[in-house]
Amino acid sequence: MGQSGAEVVDRQNGASRAQIRLGLVWLVVTIVADQAHKLWSIFGLQLKPSDRFALTPFLDVVYVINRGISYGMFQMGTRTGQWLLAGFAALVAVVLCVWLVRGQHSRIAAASIGMIAGGAIGNAIDRLHLGGVADFFSLHAFGFYWYVFNIADVAIVAGVAGLLYDSWRLSRKGAVNHE
Repeated sequence: MGQSGAEVVDRQNGASRAQIRLGLVWLVVTIVADQAHKLWSIFGLQLKPSDRFALTPFLDVVYVINRGISYGMFQMGTRTGQWLLAGFAALVAVVLCVWLVRGQHSRIAAASIGMIAGGAIGNAIDRLHLGGVADFFSLHAFGFYWYVFNIADVAIVAGVAGLLYDSWRLSRKGAVNHE
């Protein structure tokens, strides 16, 4: 059947408009959800750094400013360090957006790219305004505590998982077709 111009993919010129739109929607949704949650936690709940309360037996809400990267590695306590980390996150987001526009992607991959870029931007915004990334969720069980994370981090992990799943799915499809 016929396809609308927006749905047609030109193999030489990159993603379809629908793929780009889907990726950008997930990018914006991620940033808005992340920043809205952080604003609500800081100003609505009036949490201060180190405040903690149990939400469930396995999930605490704790306000931590992470001045490093994942797991608190590479601590950058200076304003310059935070600008460097924010700049790196912005560069990653730009590269991902270029990949989104220029590549051929499934819906899962387009959404995943948007989530990763949106998470990077959400955390970069924190670095510029708070001097580090605001993290709030602490999962724990049987005396083991996972690192404290935020909605941007969840989006990044979900996006990476989506890309891995999409890659695995496509490789399995290729393997089945070649048998």
